Amino acid sequence: MWSRCSLWALRAHSHRYLLTPVFAYTVRFSSGTTATMGAIKTRTVNTTERLAKLRELLKKPENNVKAFIVPSEDQHFSEYPAHSDERRAFISGFNGSAGCAVITLRDAFLFTDGRYFLQASQQLDSNWKLMKQGLPDVPTWQEFLSKHLEQGTRIGIDPTLISAADAESLKKSLEPRGSVLVSLQQNPVDVVWGKDRPPCPHNSVFPLDVKYAGETSQSKLQRLREEITKKKAVAAVVTLLDEVAWLFNLRGTDIDFNPVFFAYAVVTPTEAILFMNDAQDRHSIKEFLGSNVEIRPYESFIPSLRQLIATLGANKDKPMLLGDKTSLAVVEAIGQENAVLIPSPVATMKAIKNETEIEGFRNCHIRDGAALIRYFAWLEEQLNSGVELNESQAAAKLEEFRSELDLFRGLSFTTISSTGPNAAVIHYSPDPDDCAIVKKDQIYLCDSGGQYLDGTTDVTRTLHFGTPTNEEKRAFTRVLQGHISIDTAVFPNGTSGYIIDSFARRALWQEGWDYRHGTGHGVGHFLNVHEGPHGIGTRIAYNSTSLKVGMTVSNEPGYYADGRYGIRIENVVIVREAETPNNFGNGYLCFEHVTMCPIQTKLIDFSILTTQEKEWLNSYHAETLKKVGPLLRNDPRALEWLERECSPV
Repeated sequence: MWSRCSLWALRAHSHRYLLTPVFAYTVRFSSGTTATMGAIKTRTVNTTERLAKLRELLKKPENNVKAFIVPSEDQHFSEYPAHSDERRAFISGFNGSAGCAVITLRDAFLFTDGRYFLQASQQLDSNWKLMKQGLPDVPTWQEFLSKHLEQGTRIGIDPTLISAADAESLKKSLEPRGSVLVSLQQNPVDVVWGKDRPPCPHNSVFPLDVKYAGETSQSKLQRLREEITKKKAVAAVVTLLDEVAWLFNLRGTDIDFNPVFFAYAVVTPTEAILFMNDAQDRHSIKEFLGSNVEIRPYESFIPSLRQLIATLGANKDKPMLLGDKTSLAVVEAIGQENAVLIPSPVATMKAIKNETEIEGFRNCHIRDGAALIRYFAWLEEQLNSGVELNESQAAAKLEEFRSELDLFRGLSFTTISSTGPNAAVIHYSPDPDDCAIVKKDQIYLCDSGGQYLDGTTDVTRTLHFGTPTNEEKRAFTRVLQGHISIDTAVFPNGTSGYIIDSFARRALWQEGWDYRHGTGHGVGHFLNVHEGPHGIGTRIAYNSTSLKVGMTVSNEPGYYADGRYGIRIENVVIVREAETPNNFGNGYLCFEHVTMCPIQTKLIDFSILTTQEKEWLNSYHAETLKKVGPLLRNDPRALEWLERECSPV
């Protein structure tokens, strides 16, 4: 959905902690040429010297590999890593959030999906070949390694950056050609990066009060211990940052926009060990967690695992439980025979929100809606007055409105503020120093969100402040029909988001249109804006987890006309039980939308909207006006805009 443009730090402000930007940029490189993308310029890095140094390292006897894999992930498989872990961005010049680089002694390949085709094509220099995954005859990077490299190739990998499950699958695919996966002791990209590599952040960690979390850490640990006992294991190892933060009711600021901190955890039936860096307020964290949680240094995690194996007596009959995203390095430290990989029980627990969290989602989205409405009313007024604003200036104003809200702790991702052709770049991020002017006669797409103590928001609205074309209106309406189809869906228990994804695309398919991204992702509670294991989309992985009562998920179909405009409509919804006249089977589910912001009726082609869809729109706008209107009594301009945009159709 987005790429980072800010480094965030924890700062005290008015007796509360905020996630605040220290500096902002879109591409973090000091030199390079420029290339045009849409209406802006993006920097292309000359990677010739970097690749040459890397290849020399690959040839060294201690490595002796002919290819090296550089994934996007960090050692915790964070979707958006800290700047110090952006190895793929450093070595390739492409800084989109998804992709994998494969570097051989002669060539360099960058694999990414449809969200980033435009961005990658402009950011990669001539040393790289862009592999557009998902297009016909384009292999995945895994298929490329097993089918396109010469037989007997030694392929290097940093074992901390590949999951044990993926490593095992990759090893099996390489066997028929005699190729092997080699765990390197030191990541050669880090060596090439050298002293210019940003330091790993060690920011403050702070507790999340149970009045927002809805459940104590002790209760969560007990539930995890029940899973350990059920699986006849000796311990569970927790390696993902949002899972550690959720389990201990702690939050941090080590990752941009994600309120997490670098940590690991090991939980046994009687103990809990938290491995974390020294925090400024470590004493208060110890006091908050109590004597039942031991805190050890972050860097002692791997050595401690080896000691725990001997202490706990882990073996194939009483193993250690590892989440299926645990790195190969962790499994190698424990020993394959002492570990069992399973879907993380913490992820499943975290995905189902309790009633306190759900009420928090409702409340923060109402407040967030007030900020959005103030922003859109202000933006319209500025454009009508002839004020010239670029995309970044507009986004900054939206952040200002959000920063005035109760319980605000920062943005949940960098705002996608995009006009005209830039709106067609799905994960667009405006460069404050060089971005397009927002035009009245172009579609404007704004995808944004906030982090609040009581929840996380993610909302996209597409508007036109002039006169939209018939094509733009038809495309917008087809997207809206898909959005309504998901919002009003009723489906039986056991249904996955993979099954209902086509609901969102059906109207677009009638026009021969589609979009190259998922329809919905899980949303964390004052945590990562993207969370699993559930979602709505065409990825087969989404079929592994059914939608359950209490899960939060986004509803965001779209359409993108490259070089001209882009459309997306996004609300966050909560899975709830549905009341149906009959109950064939095991019950039915539906969605409750919590995002409260008008959908612009000016962009709708009412000739293709059904009566039921018009009724939904009027009902949604009446609800938005009722819930958000009272928060805008002191802003007549915004209230007038809201009332106009919510007028019945």
